[in-house]
Amino acid sequence: MKNIKIIISGIIAVGAIIFLYRTGNYDFILDPIINYGGYIIAFAVLLGVLVTIHEFGHFIVARMCKVHVQRFSIGMGPVFYKKYDKYGTEFALSAVPLGGYVSMTTNKLIELEPDSVKDLTEEQLKNTFDSKPKWQRASIMFAGPLANFLLSIFIFTAIFLNTIDLQRVPVISNVNDSSLVTDEIVANDQLLSINGTVVRERKDVNLELLSYAGYSGDINFLVKRESEIKPITLKVNDFLPTTESQNDPAKYLGLDIEYKMQPIIGEVLPGGPASEAKLKPNDRVLKIGDTNIDYADDIQTVVSQNPNTTLEFTIERNQEQLEEPIKVNISSNEENVGTLGVRFGTSRTFIQSLSKGVFETYNLSVKTIQFIGKMLTGNMGTENLSGPIGIAQMAGNTAQAGFLPFMYLMALLSISLGVLNLLPIPVLDGGQLTLLGIEAVRGKPLPEKAENIIYTGGAVLVGMLMIFAIFNDISRFL
Repeated sequence: MKNIKIIISGIIAVGAIIFLYRTGNYDFILDPIINYGGYIIAFAVLLGVLVTIHEFGHFIVARMCKVHVQRFSIGMGPVFYKKYDKYGTEFALSAVPLGGYVSMTTNKLIELEPDSVKDLTEEQLKNTFDSKPKWQRASIMFAGPLANFLLSIFIFTAIFLNTIDLQRVPVISNVNDSSLVTDEIVANDQLLSINGTVVRERKDVNLELLSYAGYSGDINFLVKRESEIKPITLKVNDFLPTTESQNDPAKYLGLDIEYKMQPIIGEVLPGGPASEAKLKPNDRVLKIGDTNIDYADDIQTVVSQNPNTTLEFTIERNQEQLEEPIKVNISSNEENVGTLGVRFGTSRTFIQSLSKGVFETYNLSVKTIQFIGKMLTGNMGTENLSGPIGIAQMAGNTAQAGFLPFMYLMALLSISLGVLNLLPIPVLDGGQLTLLGIEAVRGKPLPEKAENIIYTGGAVLVGMLMIFAIFNDISRFL
């Protein structure tokens, strides 16, 4: 009967929308669907995958611990489709695609809703969540966030395996007169690391600097100046104090940074000059004639200016230097422009991609925890905290940008979902893990009344956080 009511309600709603459309009185209902339909679909796909993976983590470990799962629902609210497996678990699709849940058999459920468990076997009634050892209950709770971290590793690995490592290095293109590092860092310095963390991309630099928002003390930079490696220590006081400075940490330092490709050959095109000279992937070009080569742009400049000319290349291969004369071809696309027949940037093996995927997940998880802590202490602004509207906007924008950016966003949000669920807030997985820890210390669970108060407080806190995030989303449109 419930499903029939949902179908009838859906038909009436669709009919009303069609009527309003035909009569012209539809702006307030249909315009959001027309203008933002892609965003809504992208958001639904994004949230659906993340929640499903999260809940599947809980489900599969509960099943391994022989805890009976009553329902595995994708979506919230009324169920419009369901199917039972041989274990009696109901797999459901619910009307509101903004979440999901796994409902396990508990002693309280048996006590308060005996009709809901009347079809369970005696064995299933014995294997309630509450009856399991604390380590099994903790494993079930932790499995949801763990599934999100594993999803992130999988996505990052797939992305890195199917993209080229551009082998970039941050290069200081200009130091402003008001810079915090004037006379310490100069133009053309290569930025190698910040406080021991290797930086290569814009994301690396920004994340590492942001992790020191509100910090007073030393920040250690390692730069390469010509052939010399120089450590530089910057003393800061209340570093990155404003939201504006946090949006562009390098600008706050007074640095303009370019991200240049290193002169490392990634692919040798067949039939080209480089192929005939037997250049290989991972060869590093050191010199062309008397011209020192620092970046891939330098190679392109020299080669393009010398069509149909034999140039002497100095190559580093397996820590050995080789001299290779190469006759540069004339580009088929442009007259009087030389071409070498190579692509820069290197492909990654599966192991390299997996290793980078694990590190990326770990690093972003740590940074997420740091940023949450800085928001709580007031050292980082909360203006950029996004709720469902902001996430939907990001989902739509990245979906339009392409499949890989959308998947990258999914990995980022999967990490965020995993980290947030591990926070010690009641109603979240981390809160339940905390209560299990308290139970282990006390030797018995907290009184039911105390648990109810704690869960209510947690629900209110999460609700207030959601309202604040939605308020931020709306403020951006005003």
